[in-house]
Amino acid sequence: MTHRIDLARYAERIGHTGEFKPDFATLATVQNAHTCSIPFENLDVIRNLPISIEPELLEEKMVFQKRGGYCFEQNGLLLEVLKQIGFEAEPMEARVRIGNPRDYLPPRTHLFLQVHLEEDTWIVDAGVGGMSLTSPIRFVLNTEQHTLHEPRRIIRDSGVYFHQIYLGKEWEDVYEFSGQGMPKIDREVSNWWVSTCTMAKFKQNMFLALGRPNGERYGFLNGIFTHRKGADVLREVTVASDEQLLDLFATEFDLTFPAGTTFGSIGCPWRQA
Repeated sequence: MTHRIDLARYAERIGHTGEFKPDFATLATVQNAHTCSIPFENLDVIRNLPISIEPELLEEKMVFQKRGGYCFEQNGLLLEVLKQIGFEAEPMEARVRIGNPRDYLPPRTHLFLQVHLEEDTWIVDAGVGGMSLTSPIRFVLNTEQHTLHEPRRIIRDSGVYFHQIYLGKEWEDVYEFSGQGMPKIDREVSNWWVSTCTMAKFKQNMFLALGRPNGERYGFLNGIFTHRKGADVLREVTVASDEQLLDLFATEFDLTFPAGTTFGSIGCPWRQA
């Protein structure tokens, strides 16, 4: 039996007060509100907790428990929400390229969504950390597209599509994709790898990110919190203790954990004491 998302509770979670209709206005509003309300985070991976991509457990974690997640969780929930509203949405596979040269081949472990609306196809993605989309972008080539945060574009090179971001100096690859869908069995295998393999970046690093409605972003990587707009860092904080870490999670990302909660052992890049 297909699980149905409680859209009223989801709307409350992302601060959406309007109707849910299968039109572009709703799609754009949901994309922005989701990315600016539900933080990207891999904290359960760090704590060696299992990560499920079953819709009812995604809803329990991110809607009812008010937690965040990474691409298979974020876009897995968003996929169910959009389909329930009435959108023609499908899961797509990609390789994240942030910070990597073109001669490096990253694993195919990213999930994003395509939404078909009238004559257009839109890319929707709440799961690529500090570069998550806050506006849908049209699947057209070589066209700079405005979003509520940074400019984006899609190009094609050597038979592969590249989703790129412009941070003020040059276009940078966010991820590459072939245009193939990502059925659930492939999502399950990739999700298992990124959440359990010691070589996976989510087992080696602590990531948090949250878009802000004013065009700014909050991020956290291995002990350093950044508040930025585009490429400009507005504020930076180095976390020096477990207590400070929990306080930062609560004040900047609205993530609360019991006092005394720790993430990994002493010596981890994100844990100084």
